[in-house]
Amino acid sequence: MTPAPVKQIKVGLDFDCNTMAIGRLAIRERKIYFEFDASFLDSGLNISPLSLPFKPGVQSFDIHLFDGLAGVFNDSLPDGWGRLLFDRSMRQQGMLPTQFSALDRLAHVGHSGMGALTYEPDYSSSEGFDALDLDWLASQSLRVLEGEAEEVLGELLALNGSSAGARPKILVSFNKKTSKLVHGAEPMSEGFEPWLVKFANVQDDLDSGAMEYVYAQMARDAGLEVMDTHLFEGKKNAGYFATKRFDRKNGKRLHMHTACGLLHSDFRTPSLDYEDLIEFTTILTRDIRETTKMFRLAVFNVLAHNRDDHSKNVAFLMDDSGEWCMSPAFDLTFSSGPSGEQSTMVMGEGRSPGPEHLRELGKVAGLKKKQVDEILDQTRDALRAWASLASASGVNKATIQLVEKRLQVAYAK
Repeated sequence: MTPAPVKQIKVGLDFDCNTMAIGRLAIRERKIYFEFDASFLDSGLNISPLSLPFKPGVQSFDIHLFDGLAGVFNDSLPDGWGRLLFDRSMRQQGMLPTQFSALDRLAHVGHSGMGALTYEPDYSSSEGFDALDLDWLASQSLRVLEGEAEEVLGELLALNGSSAGARPKILVSFNKKTSKLVHGAEPMSEGFEPWLVKFANVQDDLDSGAMEYVYAQMARDAGLEVMDTHLFEGKKNAGYFATKRFDRKNGKRLHMHTACGLLHSDFRTPSLDYEDLIEFTTILTRDIRETTKMFRLAVFNVLAHNRDDHSKNVAFLMDDSGEWCMSPAFDLTFSSGPSGEQSTMVMGEGRSPGPEHLRELGKVAGLKKKQVDEILDQTRDALRAWASLASASGVNKATIQLVEKRLQVAYAK
């Protein structure tokens, strides 16, 4: 049975199975309001320093952005694949997507979302599954994208959690010693860690998982912080890309906030520049090491032709002491942005950003010329391994050659 429309949501922050009340969301005449609990304001844990004023009183936001939510709460909602699953599941129950408000969607995230935010009432699925067949799940995901497979919507919805992005994905628990995968519901059994596995969408080639796996290796060699990755074997493709989740650490949850949500910048209409991200990283973290991480990310994305580097593919993490840092890099692969341009510009250049724009960005970041040149050289060296790594991972030869041609620009001094 479909729950009654949600009129009010209790928002909490759970780092270690001890939820703190943050405040309440309420909806009236389709407009959403939020108010902090006084006790949470006393904690000093500012969950969204730029766009959610940390003060008493009722607040509301632009109804035309994020369905009227503050960006920090919108970050909890799945988009792309996850939203498709939810909407399809509701249609199956005789409900139209337009009948559901953002609060209804947050209730279906409940306590199972990415990061450390929790929502009550909790209508999230608690359905669990034993060992998972990735080939079968991948085939069912494609059937859903093609408008079929209504009978597995519940299972795929439960496995997706509230993860974002356009590609189908599932949240799992992975035991690296035994190579066993199970449904990623918490708490996990001993020896298991929280991971995420991606599947191809209808536009992807059969080697898309292998490509992302190789890009993660190159990014690591380029000096970026990247979570552990794995390429699970596939019967009809080059494998399924998997990565350890960065919003969970040593059994605890971390508060996650995307640049999109922090800056209230709609990722569907790219307007950000890495200059903005550099400045904001410095303000948020007050740590030149984090600023350097952002610069490294810009260098890699530009030279590696990852042009889908929009604001939702950049995230920050806050721990239980209120300290912020950049998240490990994610969603790194060969890609094109809007009209073939870089989604995030570099010093005003979006169509053909290059080393000269990156050097100017390095100056803005406060880095010395020697350090900037070292980062550029390290990234070039990492990208030179593309062909050999891609071949070893099963990437199609034609794809290897295509990407290699585009990367040649990165090797030029």
